[in-house]
Amino acid sequence: MSPLLGISLKLISALAFTFMSAGIKAVSANYPTGQIVFCRSFFALIPLIIWLAWRSEFPSALRTQNFRGHMKRGVFGSTGMFLGFAALGFLPLPDAVALGYAGPLMVVVLAVVILKERVRIYRWTAVTIGFVGVLLMLSPYLGSDTLARGLQGGPAIGAMLALSGAFCSAFASVEVRLLTSTEKTGAIVFYFMVLTATLGLCTSLFGWNLPTLKDAALLFTIGILGGLGQILIVQAYRYGDASLIAPFEYSTMLWAVGIGWFMFGDWPANAVFVGAVIVIASGIYVILREQQLGLLRKETREVGSSRGA
Repeated sequence: MSPLLGISLKLISALAFTFMSAGIKAVSANYPTGQIVFCRSFFALIPLIIWLAWRSEFPSALRTQNFRGHMKRGVFGSTGMFLGFAALGFLPLPDAVALGYAGPLMVVVLAVVILKERVRIYRWTAVTIGFVGVLLMLSPYLGSDTLARGLQGGPAIGAMLALSGAFCSAFASVEVRLLTSTEKTGAIVFYFMVLTATLGLCTSLFGWNLPTLKDAALLFTIGILGGLGQILIVQAYRYGDASLIAPFEYSTMLWAVGIGWFMFGDWPANAVFVGAVIVIASGIYVILREQQLGLLRKETREVGSSRGA
């Protein structure tokens, strides 16, 4: 094992996903969310298939014993992707990323309800504190002044979209925990991308916009970055323990602040900063606690922790 290489790959994957999110935000005003979802998922198949072929796992890695499970994961995950991408059109990039961190906290709750996982006081305390951080991040968007103006301003809608997307992604992550017992990583990622691309393509019935050459290149790049980011995550966990690698998922916040400021002039409100720190600290504690209890699954992190995947 080479932990430093694993950490480096995880940081690069986080950067790739953040640039992907920035690209989505850049085109969100001109193209329907379904069109963006299609490009993100369809073009991500290119690096994924090349990678599987290079590992001599294509198409053998795509054999499945639980197609129904893939469908369930795909429905929840694609819904989360639609909502998360839509939120990027309303929110500053760092805010959208930070609100997405509510997802891992929701996974703990859903694991109790769906998987009958036993959670003791330590993790419940961390999750509760984390949700306080989420409420703090929401406060600039759902305060009395904002609600008095109604939701037409956009940011409040964006905040609710981001939180709803995190909830759906949490459901998808729980389903991934079930899939990893019988399915290979390549199959889980591949079928999710195919289903999401198909659902995105269905939205063409409601009208898509013909992209300019520049935007077409950007939409293509969004998909490639998504696929490469996923591959880098898988590789990262091959070089280090999950408890070491997983916390670096939260480096996306640092990338989002820098890229958001440079590309869009976005800067998160103080409440979002403080709330994000609380949520990140809670999330890292949950990761370390699950590792201590033997609950942290490398395979689940490989396919369930990426943004927009």
